[in-house]
Amino acid sequence: MKELKCPKCGNVFQVDEADYASIVSQVKNAEFEAEIEKRLSEISSRQKAEQELVAAKAEQGFQQQLNQKDIELNSKNAEIERLKNGVESALEKLKGEKEAEITELKNKLQNIESQKQNELALALAQKDQMIATLNSKIEQNDSKLQLALSEERNKAQQTALEKDMEISRLRSDVELEKREAKIHETALVKQHEEQIRMKQEQIDYYKDLKTKMSTKMIGETLEIHCSTLFNQMLRPVMPSAYFEKDNDASDGTKGDFIFRDFDGETEYVSIMFEMKNEMDTTATKHKNEDFFKKLDDDRKKKNCEFAVLVSLLEPESELYNGGIVDVSYRYDKMYVIRPQFFIPLITLLVQTSKKSLDYKRQLILAQSKEVDVTNFESKIEDFKTKFGRHYELASKKFGDAIKDIDATIAKLQKVREELVGSENNLRLANQDTDDLTIRKLTYKNPTMKAKFDEARKAESQEIEE
Repeated sequence: MKELKCPKCGNVFQVDEADYASIVSQVKNAEFEAEIEKRLSEISSRQKAEQELVAAKAEQGFQQQLNQKDIELNSKNAEIERLKNGVESALEKLKGEKEAEITELKNKLQNIESQKQNELALALAQKDQMIATLNSKIEQNDSKLQLALSEERNKAQQTALEKDMEISRLRSDVELEKREAKIHETALVKQHEEQIRMKQEQIDYYKDLKTKMSTKMIGETLEIHCSTLFNQMLRPVMPSAYFEKDNDASDGTKGDFIFRDFDGETEYVSIMFEMKNEMDTTATKHKNEDFFKKLDDDRKKKNCEFAVLVSLLEPESELYNGGIVDVSYRYDKMYVIRPQFFIPLITLLVQTSKKSLDYKRQLILAQSKEVDVTNFESKIEDFKTKFGRHYELASKKFGDAIKDIDATIAKLQKVREELVGSENNLRLANQDTDDLTIRKLTYKNPTMKAKFDEARKAESQEIEE
């Protein structure tokens, strides 16, 4: 039982746990709604100030452009006046030169008339001819002067007309820019109003979820909400992307969702998602950092590049309510967001990963080339090993053959020496045979000598008979 004290009468009364929790929830909801109204009014006033600042900047820019155009217009008018003055001065100069030339010609005529008085008839004829010639020249010069004056006037009128057209065009451009700025301002106002409306709808939606659902239903509804957002907003523009629940718990744990997208056969982005939420009346309040370690382990086990915690925990934290929170300083490539930043974060990571897709392809190509070089080197090394082993075997057999040949040569040499030795013995034996005579056999052998003498006598006796 809990004791409560009435602030008006001062009476103390007891309530059970359920009533006490209900009262606390009502107080929290009232404060939460007051805080929401305060923040909405701050956002509205900030947006109004931004709109007024944008309008003031636009008006200042338009005023600067008008001042610049006025300066250019004054400069062009000064140029026109200068051209007009130049034309008039040129005309006056031409007239003075022609009058001086006429005066000089008249003086010459007078001198000729005074000097040639005695040749009046001839001089008169010559004078008439010269006067006619001079008149024709004067007329030609006058016509040229009129033509030049007309051309200068036409040029001045054409320049003035062009300047007027330029001024009209600049004024129309300024008016067009004003209308475009007004349209842009109206669009910005509508966009801010639409954003405020969407944020209010999300706040109302989450307030309704928290008041109606149990803890398990809140967590499951957040997952369904994120899945629905993806299928409504990103599935039409990313039809080949993979976004499914993580049902593989073979390693002991699993995440909530896995997002992957491909360009051809190359995977350029992968995200492991974890969704966390709880009731306001839950006794044990969790923090976002309680789930960082598990989310990082799930990311590594499922071979994902990024890890994202979509959380409604710690609702009073200004850090997590401010937008996308990068916690890569604790766990690599990990972010914490509120549900309203679910789609913007996926879009941001997809665009960032697409920019590095070319580098990934170049890395894969370089790795394939390196593998080819490694295979080539391994084949070369294998060839060198086999060739060395075969060379060693052939060299050994060649050495054995050389040894056998040397042994055979040694044996043949010995046989040759023996044959040569036997030939000497045969020669000596033949020589001994040739040197063998009866005299040598019977020398110092009287018995054999007597026998041979008897044989000779008997042979001689037979020959005689």
